[in-house]
Amino acid sequence: MQGRVVAAGGRSEERPSRQINVILRSSEPPVISQTLPDAEPAAISKNAGQHQGVFAEIQKELDQLIGLENIKELVFEIFALLQVKQLRTEAGLLAGSQVYHMIYKGNPGTGKTTVARIVAKMFQKMGVLSKGHFIEAERADLVGEYIGHTAQKTRELVKKALGGILFIDEAYSLARGGEKDFGKEAIDTLVKAMEDYKDQFILILAGYSDEMEFFLHTNPGLPSRFPIQINFPDYSIDQLIQISESMVKERDYILMPQAILKLRQHLAAEKNESPHAFSNGRYVRNIIERSIRHQAVRLLNQYSSGSPGKLELMTIRTEDFKFDKNSNK
Repeated sequence: MQGRVVAAGGRSEERPSRQINVILRSSEPPVISQTLPDAEPAAISKNAGQHQGVFAEIQKELDQLIGLENIKELVFEIFALLQVKQLRTEAGLLAGSQVYHMIYKGNPGTGKTTVARIVAKMFQKMGVLSKGHFIEAERADLVGEYIGHTAQKTRELVKKALGGILFIDEAYSLARGGEKDFGKEAIDTLVKAMEDYKDQFILILAGYSDEMEFFLHTNPGLPSRFPIQINFPDYSIDQLIQISESMVKERDYILMPQAILKLRQHLAAEKNESPHAFSNGRYVRNIIERSIRHQAVRLLNQYSSGSPGKLELMTIRTEDFKFDKNSNK
């Protein structure tokens, strides 16, 4: 797997390529119930090559994400498991079923939804999910207004997600109301659906780390049903600057060095002031979009009787970053 690793100084380095090789050794052969046909290794290699192509496409999307190295490694582990599982099946070996329901823990703007969409695509291409579609939901999509309504809404949502992924953001909100809240009914219905529709859909629950830990203890059947739990760390200041530069590049803009310095200082102060409320990549996106609006106003005022050149149309300057506490973050 070829990727980029963000070093401490903000530099990026190439990760070594990964490749799964199936090697048959003549000495000390494994004990198996029957001899594999001579033609079978060639067939396995062909399928392995096809799957490597699948992951190359997934990897391309992952590499566009700044940081998240632990998540990228886990996605590759899941891919490797799926590929080897198919190789074992083709070789006539046992390939037990795996549970892929997941918990994503982290602050807002750390890439949870984006990663979930990429994972859905990988599961579809590897044959785990028949459709691979992605349904994003929140408390209001599951919780009803009267007794019995919540179970009905939740079951309908699960049925829509069959063959794909059901992603529930801020899932901890289902447990906030206590025993008498309809959110508990939604949790119980989800737990039952995970058993009734085993291997037919994947449930991913996301939210703040501490709140998700509390949520998992609201139902004794929850922790064991989510074998994959991923922590999404906050971005460092260097990574947030990389994200901002990537965002402006995608929009055909550039940041002046002094503008980057001003942005860096603001991000450091904002992150230090409200570490738990800081929305990471989402916060940066809002800042960049606001700076583009400010640049547009500046250019119209500056070139009221003329037209700015191409470079000026692309350039975000220091004065375009205006950090107003009352602005929409």
